[in-house]
Amino acid sequence: MSEVRVILHTDKRQALLREAQAEIRQNQGRIPAEDFYAGKLSAAWRRARGTRAYGPCEGREDIGEFSLDRFRDLPVTPRESLKAQPLRYAAVTPTEASKYYETTGTTGQPTPTPRLAEDTIWNTVSVAEAWRPLLGADERVVILLPSDVVPVADLVSGVCEYLDLAHIRAYPFATGITGWDRLEAMWRTFRPTTVFVAPGVALQFTRLLAQRGQLDELRPSVDRLMLLGEVNTAPFRSRLGRWWNAEAHDASYGSTETGTLAAACAHGHQHLLPAATYFELATPEGVVPLHDRGGHDRGRLVVTPLNAHARPLLRLDTGDEVSVGTDCPCGSAAPRITVHGRAGDGLRVRGTPLSVRAVEEVVYGVTDATGYLLEVDSEGTYARLLLERGVGTGRDHEPEECRRVQARSEELLGLRWDGVVFVNSLPANTKSGASQKSWKRSNIREVEAVR
Repeated sequence: MSEVRVILHTDKRQALLREAQAEIRQNQGRIPAEDFYAGKLSAAWRRARGTRAYGPCEGREDIGEFSLDRFRDLPVTPRESLKAQPLRYAAVTPTEASKYYETTGTTGQPTPTPRLAEDTIWNTVSVAEAWRPLLGADERVVILLPSDVVPVADLVSGVCEYLDLAHIRAYPFATGITGWDRLEAMWRTFRPTTVFVAPGVALQFTRLLAQRGQLDELRPSVDRLMLLGEVNTAPFRSRLGRWWNAEAHDASYGSTETGTLAAACAHGHQHLLPAATYFELATPEGVVPLHDRGGHDRGRLVVTPLNAHARPLLRLDTGDEVSVGTDCPCGSAAPRITVHGRAGDGLRVRGTPLSVRAVEEVVYGVTDATGYLLEVDSEGTYARLLLERGVGTGRDHEPEECRRVQARSEELLGLRWDGVVFVNSLPANTKSGASQKSWKRSNIREVEAVR
């Protein structure tokens, strides 16, 4: 059994790893029984009572002793409350943490996130066992992210060590350490088979290799691209897969606050990890356990991480609209999930809501662009779409592509752009990815409306 880096330096932590491995494997690919959840929720409840959010604070009583009825009656925790006062939900201070992260997501608002070794061990084992069917014993893995600061970089590295896979970290935006030239040289030597990569970084690296005429030489070893760190869409994955002649998967879904909630299967779908998180759906009928719904359904995802120690959360409303189903060729009984995103992460133009998913469905669905930038005015009355020309593509077809963009935008978004323009290149931050990329800050530029 491989060990997850130096956090396993005590007998207690090694025993915890073995406990996590046994529990996750026993419940992999299925929904655990109610008595499993009763025990895990009770422990999570007990840890939560040690925080200011759920414990006694400012004359307010705590949430009391655990029972399933009391859990079901507990009001959901709004995501906005967590974002506004994140340390109220922490059971430890940043100085007591084993690791400390800050997440921005698409809104750019930092959220302090301490983690203990227990958090890291449980999350790593849960994700590793979910990804195990995807990854062969002789994989050569590249972790291609903009920075080692992002928590998902630590996660993937830990998964590779747990599964005993050869891997290398490559952070091309870490000036003077990796860089694009060194990355290209490493690729020829290591010949990676699986690439864990932020979508924006994948765009920039692919475009660079195409400009240098090296893409055909470097892509044959790659079997799969595992996208993480940002939102991506099916048209984007299809485009990237064609460029690299490889499978492209949406590797995982989750957040720095909650840990990993879902992971990819070999058939390109994502499945929730019900042995690691208790899932509920906020529906018009109220908040109900997801596994009680059966079949297909849609609602806002409400989560209680079962193995969170540094920041135990109870019934957190993620704000994410999701669709769930039970049918997948991989045979897993864990619910299959499609994440539609949060309305609050978008913007409105002439009353029409725009989100990263919707815009990228258009951009990568009907054009050969390798990037995009929205120009909008502060009042939301004007919006122009700038598209980055693909390498080696001529301009003769661009008027037709612009017409397709307008038609698809009207169909999907209910919006007609004030202009659709192709440009030779866009700022690097529109494609930098993950820790360096906030959609509202890097893919949207505020301008004065053209009257």
